Amino acid sequence: MLDSTKDLKICIIGAGMGGLTAALATAREGFTNIHVFETASNLGFVGAGIQLAPNMARVLDRLGVWASIEKEAVVLRNTSIRDGASDSEHGFVDLGYIKETYHYAHMVGHRASLAGALYEGCQYEKAITFHFSTSVEAVTSYDPKPEFTAVPRQGEPFTVQCDVLLASDGVKSKARIAMLEALNVKTSVKDTNQAAYRIMLTRDQIQDDPELLELIDGERVIRWIGAKRHIIAYPISNKQIYNISTMQPDTNFAAAPSETYTTKGSKSAMLEVFGDFCPKIQRMLNLVPEGEVCEWKLRVHEPLPTWIHGSMALLGDACHPTLPHLAQGAAQAIEDAAVLGVVLGKITDTKHETINKALKVYEEVRKDRAEKMIEMAAASGRALHLGDGAAKEERDRQFKEAKENGGAVPDKWADADVQKMIYGFDCQEIAARTFDERFKTSSVL
Repeated sequence: MLDSTKDLKICIIGAGMGGLTAALATAREGFTNIHVFETASNLGFVGAGIQLAPNMARVLDRLGVWASIEKEAVVLRNTSIRDGASDSEHGFVDLGYIKETYHYAHMVGHRASLAGALYEGCQYEKAITFHFSTSVEAVTSYDPKPEFTAVPRQGEPFTVQCDVLLASDGVKSKARIAMLEALNVKTSVKDTNQAAYRIMLTRDQIQDDPELLELIDGERVIRWIGAKRHIIAYPISNKQIYNISTMQPDTNFAAAPSETYTTKGSKSAMLEVFGDFCPKIQRMLNLVPEGEVCEWKLRVHEPLPTWIHGSMALLGDACHPTLPHLAQGAAQAIEDAAVLGVVLGKITDTKHETINKALKVYEEVRKDRAEKMIEMAAASGRALHLGDGAAKEERDRQFKEAKENGGAVPDKWADADVQKMIYGFDCQEIAARTFDERFKTSSVL
């Protein structure tokens, strides 16, 4: 007998990491009618480097796309936390144990490689239809069937009705705004007063600098820290690119409209921000071509009271954008999508009450965890950016203690206990177990 639940029409807003994973995860669960709506005309991804943590790799492997990503990725053997001005080492953490403990090494790669592998996986699935150059402008119904207006760049707007709507349309999510208005909930985007430069240096650009060549040939992530600022860098793309991300106080967006998130940056301003960092950093930043400096404004949300309404769910940055200090932004969106695949794949009827209850299981598994990591990332950033004083002295003492004798690391990304909480969490297994517990005595099924 055919399973009618697999005929449910699933619509996904946004073809970022969460949206692509949601499409692939639901297709692998046997759903046959999946539609992805993406405003852009193609999948052009910026931001360059991305950390590929074991909790992300586990999901991608189960979805059959990890092997191609792994081929281009670089294994991180260790991390060094250094003083920005002197380049002296505060802390050192060996990451070699991670693969043995979590079955996947901590790797780093190119964002385009991750997105490309997910998209290629989706293209193998006949169930998935992409609608590029098509924005979703209005969600008008949530229950029993979600309904929204799709607006093609070329063509007339049209109404779409579906059984399940998954909104992965990013930090500026229109779907989130519409859902909260429908629920009469007021929340706001919070300005972190921080911004970031994202830089890629090619091997050719640094070939005449032995110190920089040593960095790109290494298998190490380095974080240079200073008052209210830091730089994190590592090799990607089979060590052909050195990826550099910075974090600094936001000065360039202060007078900008609230919807502005990126701007063309000034090279001289960037050099001034890190002017007291060591000569090695100065040489790296000076290699950035004039006119290719781009700065990102970093914002997060106030915690939302819910991620779901009727048969719609938010995922990824649409409901939990985070600061990058734990390198878990994309991984958490991918975990969201994987859990949605599990809970939707386990329903045994097509009633909207059943869909809503399954989405509540998704929220139960994901919401508290994501919000805890948002706060942990923010706390880690505060610890990294301390100026002179007793708090900085204590932080540096903890770095030294951890380096010499083990123990807690103030940079939470490198802390073994934090890694255990993040990398040891099997979101799909927990989702399946939670679903079974919640539906065990249910009269809905």
